[in-house]
Amino acid sequence: MKHAWWAAVGLAALLLASVGVAVAIGESLDIEAVLGALRFRLLGADGPVPDPVADRIIWRLRMPRAVLALVVGGGLGVVGAAMQTLVRNPLAEPYILGISSGATAGASLFFMGLLPPLLSKALTMPLAAFLGGLLSMTIVYMVARTTTRLSVARLLLAGVAMAALMGAVTSFVTLSSPDPDRLRAVLFWLLGSLHRATWSLLPAPALVTGAGLLVLLALARPLDAMLLGDDAAQGLGMRVEALKKLLIVIAALVTGTLVAASGAIGFVGLIIPHAVRSFTGVTHRRLLPACFFAGALFLLWADLAARILLPAQELPVGIITALCGVPFFLALLRRKAYEFA
Repeated sequence: MKHAWWAAVGLAALLLASVGVAVAIGESLDIEAVLGALRFRLLGADGPVPDPVADRIIWRLRMPRAVLALVVGGGLGVVGAAMQTLVRNPLAEPYILGISSGATAGASLFFMGLLPPLLSKALTMPLAAFLGGLLSMTIVYMVARTTTRLSVARLLLAGVAMAALMGAVTSFVTLSSPDPDRLRAVLFWLLGSLHRATWSLLPAPALVTGAGLLVLLALARPLDAMLLGDDAAQGLGMRVEALKKLLIVIAALVTGTLVAASGAIGFVGLIIPHAVRSFTGVTHRRLLPACFFAGALFLLWADLAARILLPAQELPVGIITALCGVPFFLALLRRKAYEFA
């Protein structure tokens, strides 16, 4: 217990330090201006008023972006762990099961104004993304469902097919746009980007991710039982099929909201649960919080790299997550001691 407490304190300290680094690093500001803006905003208005330019850059641009990176990275890590438990397969994540592709298609249709006027007036981008992810996952679920239970093999195959279909819909929508500026913006967003982060954008992804994490933590024991197989879980008194449906809804809601906020950021939901599971084990009460913190840290540093690698321009963060994550994932799989469950 004492070891777990110190680990939690260490993670919290590392998160705070990483946010500070992400906010401080960049062009045009010295460290005194950064510290002055943070002191003024976080400790109250008693100190000296910071430079207006520094205050705007730090508090209105960099800080919301850093917080959004924490929320999106943590949420994707948690959802990835839940999806891998759902299908008992180490390759499962929101992208492979079609949730992210469906959310991206829904958000793209809304952003490009290609939904029916009556429907577009009733929707927002997060809601369109959620409905797209839910629709995609519902179709996958209906295909994979047998008379009595959910076929894991069918779920994975149907998810791959649905991801390809939704990806084709997204490509058709973006390439059919007559506006080249809007096309470039959408393509950049599809590769994942946190440049749209504002304080007003944060409440929805933060609340949805937090609620999803709390619900999954409440289901930690049933999730542990699912790793033993459907029959064993049912023998322990778990309502396996109802739990699977609930996991699908949670995954669609969280993923759809995060895709609407940041675009499609790949590999976080696949890599983070594997990395965390190698030192926490498979118990979900430990695994899920660790996935949140590890995913938050990973995406925060990936976004920082996306901002500073190229002078005077920004890379989509999805490129950085792939370049950093895939070699690490392959090296992790080569470890003889690694096991999924």
